[in-house]
Amino acid sequence: MITYVDIDDFTRKYVTKRAESLLKPDLEKYHHELGERLNGKSVLVIGGAGTIGSHYIKAILRYHISRLVVVDISENGLTELVRDLRSSTGYNIPQEFITYPMNFGDRVFEKMFRSLAPFDIVANFAAHKHVRSEKDVFSVEAMIENNVLRARRLLDLLLEYPPEHFFCVSTDKAANPVNIMGASKKLMEELIMAYSSRLKITTARFANVAFSNGSLPLGFIERLGKRQPWSCPLGIRRFFVSPSESGELCMIASVLGESGDIIFPKLDEERDMISFDAVARDLLRYLKLVADICSSEQEAREKALLLNESSVSYPVYFFETDTSGEKPYEEFFTEGEVIDAEKFTSLGVIKNSVKRESSEIDEIFARLRRLFDSGDVTKAGVVEILREYLPNFEHIEKGKGLDSKM
Repeated sequence: MITYVDIDDFTRKYVTKRAESLLKPDLEKYHHELGERLNGKSVLVIGGAGTIGSHYIKAILRYHISRLVVVDISENGLTELVRDLRSSTGYNIPQEFITYPMNFGDRVFEKMFRSLAPFDIVANFAAHKHVRSEKDVFSVEAMIENNVLRARRLLDLLLEYPPEHFFCVSTDKAANPVNIMGASKKLMEELIMAYSSRLKITTARFANVAFSNGSLPLGFIERLGKRQPWSCPLGIRRFFVSPSESGELCMIASVLGESGDIIFPKLDEERDMISFDAVARDLLRYLKLVADICSSEQEAREKALLLNESSVSYPVYFFETDTSGEKPYEEFFTEGEVIDAEKFTSLGVIKNSVKRESSEIDEIFARLRRLFDSGDVTKAGVVEILREYLPNFEHIEKGKGLDSKM
């Protein structure tokens, strides 16, 4: 039984179905301008050890930046990032390249920032990105703390030494959100836009990153290596970009967008949106295996015990989704948002992002803080506050989270 997967090859052939990068036309069109905006610049990347952050770093290292500082809470992730970059060819690693295992919400980060500032470009990829993170009041508070409240402290810090460009990653799930993660990112968008007259700020909503850390497709690979069964929802369709495309998209958004822009990939629903169960079936065929479809998780676990080197079938439990916050489709913009579809070949730009007054942002933050400090927090209470400020937020609550699934 084959367990090795050439993820890049499979992604090109079966997931994105693109032999070349989606961003190739824009990278060629703006090559000179990207060089002018990046060469010789000092760059701070927060959350740089994750899938998107690390590929953003790889994208900008095709140019000649003067200094790179990377912050992430994952010490192991930073170690692998350094080994990966220094073991590769084609990257212009600056002489001053420093990684710091720290949380960007901690005081030591502020000390480091003030000591090394100013930075020309600051890009923030630190975020709770999984719907799975919506479990109970503690996980919800941690998510909002990371995605929203710490972002506010970072913005205030940046005002002391304003960079030429500040980029903060968002998500397609911020468009008409149905889960608290998406609502927190939508609130983050509105927060950063409140600063867009004082800092040059851009953000990006984009598709699922194929085989990113913690994603269901990467979970297939990890289960395969451990000879464990697969579990996959039926009918959940998503847009996908490759990890390298995610980094290229964020690089373009971070330095070529105008302040207040929200940038997203131009993808076609009929051509580019595929379901997770289609990815699972295609991956099995790619591995020359067939799905042994199981009627329950228990049956799948029992059949997995029988797997060996000669196995030609693999146990898979397909199920109808019944967990909170799962949106059956994706969208990048909503009714009323003004789109510029001309500037970039492969990217659209939302030009009329919501820009709240600072006093309104203060009110939202104060209400959330009072709720979290009250000792009487409920998930419904958080949803109620978010819904007041985000009229498009329609939370899907089913009383069950993804941690109850394989």
